[in-house]
Amino acid sequence: MGSYVLGLEEIDQAQVAVVGGKGAHLGELSRIDGVRVPPGFCVTTDAFRRMVEDAPSIDDRLDRLSRVNPDDRDAIRAVSAEIRRTLEEVAVPDEVAVAVTGAVARLGERTACAIRSSATAEDLPGASFAGQQDTYLNVAGAAAILRHVSRCWASLFTERAVAYRLRNGFDHRQVQMAVVVQQMVFPHAAGVLFTADPVTSNRKVASVEATFGLGEALVSGLVNADSYEVRDDEVVAKSVAHKEFEVCASPAGGTRERAIEPERRDRPTLTDPQVVRLVRLGRRIEAHFGRPQDIEWCLVDDEFQVVQSRPITTLFPIPEAGDGENHVYVSVGHQQMMTDAMKPLGLSLWQLTTPRPMAEAGGRLFVDVTGILASPARRAGFLDVVGKSDPLMGDALRTVLGRDGFIPSVPDDGPGEPIPGVAPATIETDAAVVAELVGRSEASIAAVKRDIRTKSGSELLDFVLADLQELKKILFDPRSHQVIMAAMQTTWWLNEHLHEWLGEKNAADTLSQSVPDNVTSEMGLALLDVADVIRPYPDVVAFLRDVEDDGFLDRLDGLAGGREARDAIVAYLDKYGMRCVGEIDVTRPRWSERPTTLLPMLLSNIRNFEPGAAERRFQQGRKEAWDKEQELLERLRALPGGERKAEETKRMIDRVRTFIGYREYPKYGMVSRYAVYKQALLDEAVRLVRAGVLREKEDIFYLRFQELQEVVRTNRVDDEVIRRRKEAFRSDEALKPPRVLTSDGEAVVGAYRRDDLPTGALVGLPVSAGTVEGRARVILDVAEADLEPEDILVTAHTDPSWSPLFVAIAGLVTEVGGLMTHGAVIAREYGLPAVVGVEGATRLIRDGQRIRVNGTDGYIEILSPDGDHRVGFPRHSPGTR
Repeated sequence: MGSYVLGLEEIDQAQVAVVGGKGAHLGELSRIDGVRVPPGFCVTTDAFRRMVEDAPSIDDRLDRLSRVNPDDRDAIRAVSAEIRRTLEEVAVPDEVAVAVTGAVARLGERTACAIRSSATAEDLPGASFAGQQDTYLNVAGAAAILRHVSRCWASLFTERAVAYRLRNGFDHRQVQMAVVVQQMVFPHAAGVLFTADPVTSNRKVASVEATFGLGEALVSGLVNADSYEVRDDEVVAKSVAHKEFEVCASPAGGTRERAIEPERRDRPTLTDPQVVRLVRLGRRIEAHFGRPQDIEWCLVDDEFQVVQSRPITTLFPIPEAGDGENHVYVSVGHQQMMTDAMKPLGLSLWQLTTPRPMAEAGGRLFVDVTGILASPARRAGFLDVVGKSDPLMGDALRTVLGRDGFIPSVPDDGPGEPIPGVAPATIETDAAVVAELVGRSEASIAAVKRDIRTKSGSELLDFVLADLQELKKILFDPRSHQVIMAAMQTTWWLNEHLHEWLGEKNAADTLSQSVPDNVTSEMGLALLDVADVIRPYPDVVAFLRDVEDDGFLDRLDGLAGGREARDAIVAYLDKYGMRCVGEIDVTRPRWSERPTTLLPMLLSNIRNFEPGAAERRFQQGRKEAWDKEQELLERLRALPGGERKAEETKRMIDRVRTFIGYREYPKYGMVSRYAVYKQALLDEAVRLVRAGVLREKEDIFYLRFQELQEVVRTNRVDDEVIRRRKEAFRSDEALKPPRVLTSDGEAVVGAYRRDDLPTGALVGLPVSAGTVEGRARVILDVAEADLEPEDILVTAHTDPSWSPLFVAIAGLVTEVGGLMTHGAVIAREYGLPAVVGVEGATRLIRDGQRIRVNGTDGYIEILSPDGDHRVGFPRHSPGTR
C-alpha cells in the first residue's frame, strides 16, 4: 500500500514510529490467535510529515509552544489553537489522498469506518496518553474519511494533548501522528476490560465495565456502566447500573443517543459466562504483551471484538520473587520519609549499605516480611512495633493476614532472626555512650575523606565497596541500636504509664523538647544563627533575594558584609552541606552542590526572626520540658505508691532525654559518607566523559554500583542501557508507592480504626502533642517554601532537609510518617503539634485554608472552606507553645 498507508495485517508492535502506539497495538492484536480485530489500515506518520511540509509557520509556533509553562493554560490554549487551525487548513497532499482512497476502496467504498488518532507517544508503557487525541465514528466515503484524517492530525495539538506532553517531558517536534481507519462495529454491548484491578492493582483480579451500545458513551463518562470483578474464572463481584440510554450509530453518520426500553434498563449488559469468557480473552492478550492491559471491546452476535488494547500505566510494579509463592512487602521509603523514585546508583548503594536483602520495584525498595508474618512467634511483636510507628502499615498487614491461606503459618524451629524494635534494649543511661558512638563515626568519616583523595579508577570503586563494610559496622553497631531502641521504648513507656496513672496523653512529646545531641534539630537552629550574621547587611540581603545560580558565594565579597555572610554560609555547608531532599539517594543534589536551595529558608529566617532566636528557642524548649517534668513528678507523688512511680518516671525521663537526640545521628553519619563517595565518583565520571566513555558525568547515576565498577574497569558503556534507565526513571517518578504490596500486585491500604473524631476531621497519627490553629501552607517542594510566621506546614513527607523550615512553623501535617520518623522527632524537639500519616492531606487541604491541628489526639479540622492567604495567624491552645 506504500509508505503512506499500511494494512493492520502488515503491522506489529515494533512499528510505533510509523503507525503510532494505537496502530502498533492494533496490528499486534490482529496477530494473536483467537483475537478478533475489525479490519482496517493506518495512515502512517510519513503521511503526517508530508502534510506538515505544506503547513506555513509551523516551526515558529512549535518553538513558542516549547517555551510555554505547563501550568499556563491560557498560553497553551492560544498557541495550540493556532497550530490546529494551520494544520486543518492544509489540503491533504495528492499522493496521500490517493493512497487513502485506495485503502478505503479495498474496505468497501460505503463501509462505515471508525477513525482514531494514533500518536507515536501514545499507549506507551510509561505514558498512555489515553483520550488525548480525537476519535470519529461511523464515517463513510473516501472524501469524508480524508476530512476526518485531517482532523485527527490536527488533534495532536489539542489543549489537553499539549498540556499532557509538557507535563510528561515529551518534545512536541518528536511526536508524530498516524491515523487508524477501521471498519465500524455496531455492537449489542461494549466496554472496557482491565486485566488488573485498577483500584487495588491486584493482578489476579480483572475488572470489566459494560454498557449497551457503543463503548464511547462509557469511555467519555456519559453513562453509568455495569461492573464485574473476576478472579480464577469466577465473577466474585457484580454491580448492575440503571441505564437510561445508549449511544448508537446515526443513519446520517456519527452517533446519537437513544433511550433504552424500560424493561432493559436494569438488565445486566453481560451474562456471567460472557464476562468470564471476555476475561479469558483479556488474559491471552495480557500474556502476549507481557503486562496488564486496558482493553476496549465490543460484543457482536455473542462474539467479542477488540478495538484497542494499551498497557495500564498506573499500576505499581511487583518485586521479582521467581518462586511462585505469595509474598508481602513493606515500603522502605515510608520508613525513611522518602517515597520518591531513586536512580539505579542510589538504589544499589542503599542496598549495599543495609544487611537485610531488599526487593526492588518502581525505583523503590521493599522488605519482604513474608517469613516474619508466617511465624507465630515473631508475628505479634513485629505487628506491635509496626502498628505503633505506622498504624496504616500495621493495619494493612493485618488485613493481609486476615485473608485465609494467603500467608499460612509455619512452625517455629528456633528463635530465628531478631525483629528490630521487639527485643528490649538493655543499656545504662549514660551520655558517654552517645558521645563515644558519635566520636567513632566522626573519626571514621574524617579517615574516609583523607584516604579517598588518592584513589581513582578501579581502585576508587574497590575502596568505596570496602568502606561500605565499615559504614555498615557503624550503622548496625549493637550499642547504636540499643540507644535508639531504648529511646523508643522509653517514649512508649512514658506515654502508656503517664496516661494510665495521670490521664496524660503523649506526655513524652513535651518531655523530649530541646534534648542534647540532636544533629538535625541543631541544623535548623544553626541556620537561624546564619541569618543573624547576614541580617545587619541590607545589600547582602537584597543580593540574596535575586540570586538565580549556585555560584553566588563567590560574588559576595564585593558587598558590605559580604565576606561575613560568605563565611557563615560556607561554615554551615561544611557541617550540613551533605544534606538534601531525598538524601538516602546518593544521586540527589546536595546543598553543597546547590546552595541556592537554602536561600528561601535563610531569607525567611532573616525576615521573620530577631537576633538570638536560636538560643532562645532551644532554652524555651528545655524550660518547657523541665516544667512538665516537675509537674508530672509532683502529681505522681500524690498518688498511692507515688514515690515509687515518680522515681521510676524520673529514671525514664532522664533516659529519653539522654538517648532520643541520637535517633537522628546515624543517618547524618551515613549521608556524610555518601557525600564523600559521590564527589569522588563524579570526579571519576568526569574522567570517563573526557575519555569519550560517557556522554555526561550524571550518566553514572543510571548504572548500578557493580555496573559502574565494570565501566571503570573496561572504559566501555552501553549507551542504550542508560537511555532505557532514564526513560524508566521518568515513568517511575509518576508512580505512588504503597506502604504494603503483595505478590499479586495489590497495594493494600490500611485505615485508622477510630470513631471518636469530630465530623469531617482528617485522621492521622498523633506524634507531637498540642493543638494549634493557623493557615495551611501546602508545600511539595522545599525550595519553593515561602512561609510567614506561625504557618502550618502541610506536605507529603519530610526528611532532615526540611528541618530548617520547622523553626518558622506552628504545626506539621504530613501524608507519610510514623512515631520515630524524622518529622515526628523534630516536631517534638521544637514543640510543634504534629499529625503524620494523613492519607491525601495535600489534596484534601487547600493552600491558605485555616485549619486546626490536634497533635494530641491525631486529627485535623478544616475551619475555613476556601484557601485564603490573608487568614490570621495561628492560635495555640494553652500550654502547647
